[in-house]
Amino acid sequence: MAEEKWVVMVTAQTPTNIAVIKYWGKRDEVRILPINDSISVTLDPDHLCTLTTVSVSPSFDRDRMWLNGKEISLSGSRYQNCLREIRIRAGDVEDKEKGIKIEKKDWEKLHLHIASHNNFPTAAGLASSAAGFACLVFSLAKLMNVNEDPSQLSAIARQGSGSACRSLFGGFVKWNMGNKEDGSDSVAVQLVDDKHWDDLVIIIAVVSSREKETSSTSGMRESVETSLLLQHRAQEVVPVRILQMEEAIKNRDFTSFTKLTCSDSNQFHAVCMDTSPPIFYMNDTSHRIISLVEKWNRAASTPEIAYTFDAGPNAVLIARNRKVAVELMQGLLYCFPPKPDTDMKSYVLGDTSIVKEAGLEGELPQGIKDKIGSQDQKGEVSYFICSRPGRGPVVLQDQTQALLHPQTGLPK
Repeated sequence: MAEEKWVVMVTAQTPTNIAVIKYWGKRDEVRILPINDSISVTLDPDHLCTLTTVSVSPSFDRDRMWLNGKEISLSGSRYQNCLREIRIRAGDVEDKEKGIKIEKKDWEKLHLHIASHNNFPTAAGLASSAAGFACLVFSLAKLMNVNEDPSQLSAIARQGSGSACRSLFGGFVKWNMGNKEDGSDSVAVQLVDDKHWDDLVIIIAVVSSREKETSSTSGMRESVETSLLLQHRAQEVVPVRILQMEEAIKNRDFTSFTKLTCSDSNQFHAVCMDTSPPIFYMNDTSHRIISLVEKWNRAASTPEIAYTFDAGPNAVLIARNRKVAVELMQGLLYCFPPKPDTDMKSYVLGDTSIVKEAGLEGELPQGIKDKIGSQDQKGEVSYFICSRPGRGPVVLQDQTQALLHPQTGLPK
């Protein structure tokens, strides 16, 4: 290893994912092993992602991490587990141009600097920890020349955040719960890539960007300990739904997809209410959005919109195609208009071309009014994000996107 004070860096971008068949409950809290399989859709990282820069240098005296500009502790078991597992698998790294050679044995004594940034609210029910730990593991694997495929890396990311294992792939992804005690078979696999069902448009209504009162970790633990419905769900309901959902995705069967997605979301929240004490992740605005979609689908000849809610009040709405998405955006802006002083650019984020097609002037078309019904109360939505199914993690070659300084390895 060269003695000069060099810094080697890698920057990666990793998407978040939204489960359509939910993961809720662990059979092993330490290894983060779930009590059922789950399936998710990966969102376009241009709209929802984590950006992480990892760096190594002989001048670093300890492992350090900055999240969204603020230094955080790496002492927690989840971070330590990921760092340990990646270091065990590290390989030789050589940069002949810079005269740098790191041997496998060197990684034990070298320290890391990590900077991570989410382009969406942390801990608000938008799977920020999933994208975060997936990006951490993916970027460290690239930095340390770890020779493992995405499924093998997913088993490491899982130990940081369960849902993180599904962010190692694009498109639709299945997390196999596995049966082995050591969790070696609890890995994610890609069902189809992001091009398979690219008609879909995903609109997220961010109802609240505040941290939730009950974290997913503590909520799951309480559900496992107290909810009889959760046991029935994991043993009897989910195994059948997983097979049906795989078939619906393979055949691009939106009618079946909608029924399964909405039912599974509702049952997940029913489990939360069946927990003692009960957990309430959704609020009145969440319920109004469900009502809007249910009325819409009843008015249409065939289901056009699926809804799903993770552990938070934010609605994820999946439209069967762009035409439906444009009409849905019109309806959402009618029911949940921005406050008078709000700039539309900060109210609709992501793929803003949808809002342009929706048009913001004039009367709402009667056909859309018929689908959403009467709306006496206007709910509170902080903002909307328009997205689509997206690809998996990538390394960014543009050094200007790095979050750490190339000379010092400290945040820019």
